Amino acid sequence: MAKRIDPVLLYEQMSEYEKKFRARGLKLIAGMDEAGRGPLAGPVVAACVILDPERPVYGVNDSKKLSPKRRAELKAEIEKKALAIGVGIVDEKTIDEINILEATKLAMKQAVQNLGVLPEILLIDALTLKDLPIPQEGIIKGDAKSVSIAAASIIAKETRDAMLMELDQQYPEYGFASHKGYGTPQHIQAIKEYGPLPVHRRSFIKNFIS
Repeated sequence: MAKRIDPVLLYEQMSEYEKKFRARGLKLIAGMDEAGRGPLAGPVVAACVILDPERPVYGVNDSKKLSPKRRAELKAEIEKKALAIGVGIVDEKTIDEINILEATKLAMKQAVQNLGVLPEILLIDALTLKDLPIPQEGIIKGDAKSVSIAAASIIAKETRDAMLMELDQQYPEYGFASHKGYGTPQHIQAIKEYGPLPVHRRSFIKNFIS
């Protein structure tokens, strides 16, 4: 059985990047992450979060390592305590038009614009946004190394999952509640059986439709 990491210790371990930039006098340190690059349906969602060091959110981690219940709890706590949160959403039609990488970058730019304040430094999971006039640090697997990026990953995933749950209400036969748009055998079979929906990314499902 895996040993449970103390949430306070985890928070401290994942705050190294934030501490480094605070030591340089920076205060508005934003973490950025996205959800939904790989699915066959639905939007890609990016979130940008500036945490308040005076109001730590213990338990924050890479959203993929958290249970749905814990993610929802942490999202509510982040929304209550964060200095600023911005979300960007790019739909499946735009993804088909400009490709998923460019759509992800667009969602990230929207998230920064919706933040309400201008960050002094942007910590991003693996990517850099060249045409955004803000100092940036790309961190490989940043959602497991930076508490700010991890917080953004939780906001992005929970926001996107809520949208897919709404799609499940509209199209129950496709099973969006369980697979969230990813290419599971159940989802692929539904596309073949019932046909593609307006929310499907045509560039992603071309091998499954005639």
